[in-house]
Amino acid sequence: METLEERVAYLEGKVEEHSLVFVSLRDSIAHLEQRMDARFETIERRFEAINRRVELMDDKMSRHFLWLVGIQVTTLIAVVGALLSRG
Repeated sequence: METLEERVAYLEGKVEEHSLVFVSLRDSIAHLEQRMDARFETIERRFEAINRRVELMDDKMSRHFLWLVGIQVTTLIAVVGALLSRG
Protein backbone atom coordinates (compact mmCIF):
# COMPACT_ATOMS: atom_id res chain seq x y z
CA MET A 1 0.00 0.00 0.00
CA GLU A 2 1.20 3.47 -0.87
CA THR A 3 1.83 6.05 1.75
CA LEU A 4 0.12 9.40 1.81
CA GLU A 5 3.35 11.14 0.82
CA GLU A 6 3.75 8.92 -2.24
CA ARG A 7 0.18 9.61 -3.31
CA VAL A 8 0.62 13.35 -2.83
CA ALA A 9 3.92 13.26 -4.76
CA TYR A 10 2.19 11.39 -7.59
CA LEU A 11 -0.61 13.96 -7.70
CA GLU A 12 1.89 16.82 -7.62
CA GLY A 13 3.64 15.27 -10.62
CA LYS A 14 0.38 14.98 -12.52
CA VAL A 15 -0.55 18.59 -11.70
CA GLU A 16 2.88 19.70 -12.90
CA GLU A 17 2.39 17.81 -16.18
CA HIS A 18 -1.03 19.39 -16.66
CA SER A 19 0.41 22.82 -15.93
CA LEU A 20 3.08 22.30 -18.58
CA VAL A 21 0.45 21.18 -21.09
CA PHE A 22 -1.66 24.28 -20.39
CA VAL A 23 1.36 26.58 -20.75
CA SER A 24 2.22 24.93 -24.05
CA LEU A 25 -1.37 25.22 -25.19
CA ARG A 26 -1.52 28.89 -24.20
CA ASP A 27 1.70 29.58 -26.10
CA SER A 28 0.38 27.76 -29.16
CA ILE A 29 -2.84 29.80 -29.08
CA ALA A 30 -0.86 33.04 -28.72
CA HIS A 31 1.30 32.07 -31.70
CA LEU A 32 -1.79 31.21 -33.74
CA GLU A 33 -3.33 34.59 -32.84
CA GLN A 34 -0.18 36.37 -34.04
CA ARG A 35 -0.23 34.47 -37.33
CA MET A 36 -3.93 35.16 -37.84
CA ASP A 37 -3.46 38.86 -37.05
CA ALA A 38 -0.64 39.11 -39.59
CA ARG A 39 -2.73 37.30 -42.19
CA PHE A 40 -5.76 39.52 -41.58
CA GLU A 41 -3.56 42.62 -41.89
CA THR A 42 -2.34 41.36 -45.26
CA ILE A 43 -5.89 40.70 -46.42
CA GLU A 44 -7.00 44.11 -45.17
CA ARG A 45 -4.22 45.80 -47.14
CA ARG A 46 -5.31 43.90 -50.25
CA PHE A 47 -8.93 44.99 -49.78
CA GLU A 48 -7.83 48.60 -49.31
CA ALA A 49 -5.81 48.42 -52.53
CA ILE A 50 -8.77 46.92 -54.39
CA ASN A 51 -11.07 49.56 -52.92
CA ARG A 52 -8.76 52.32 -54.20
CA ARG A 53 -8.75 50.75 -57.67
CA VAL A 54 -12.54 50.49 -57.64
CA GLU A 55 -12.83 54.15 -56.63
CA LEU A 56 -10.51 55.16 -59.48
CA MET A 57 -12.47 53.00 -61.89
CA ASP A 58 -15.74 54.53 -60.65
CA ASP A 59 -14.40 58.04 -61.24
CA LYS A 60 -13.25 57.07 -64.72
CA MET A 61 -16.63 55.50 -65.54
CA SER A 62 -18.41 58.64 -64.33
CA ARG A 63 -16.28 60.81 -66.61
CA HIS A 64 -16.90 58.50 -69.55
CA PHE A 65 -20.62 58.51 -68.83
CA LEU A 66 -20.67 62.32 -68.79
CA TRP A 67 -18.83 62.40 -72.11
CA LEU A 68 -21.28 59.91 -73.59
CA VAL A 69 -24.30 61.91 -72.41
CA GLY A 70 -22.70 65.11 -73.69
CA ILE A 71 -22.13 63.59 -77.13
CA GLN A 72 -25.71 62.28 -77.26
CA VAL A 73 -27.16 65.66 -76.26
CA THR A 74 -24.97 67.42 -78.83
CA THR A 75 -26.10 64.97 -81.51
CA LEU A 76 -29.75 65.46 -80.52
CA ILE A 77 -29.39 69.24 -80.73
CA ALA A 78 -27.71 68.93 -84.13
CA VAL A 79 -30.48 66.64 -85.45
CA VAL A 80 -33.24 68.89 -84.08
CA GLY A 81 -31.47 71.94 -85.53
CA ALA A 82 -31.19 70.25 -88.92
CA LEU A 83 -34.87 69.28 -88.87
CA LEU A 84 -35.96 72.79 -87.86
CA SER A 85 -33.81 74.41 -90.56
CA ARG A 86 -35.55 72.33 -93.29
CA GLY A 87 -39.00 73.36 -92.19
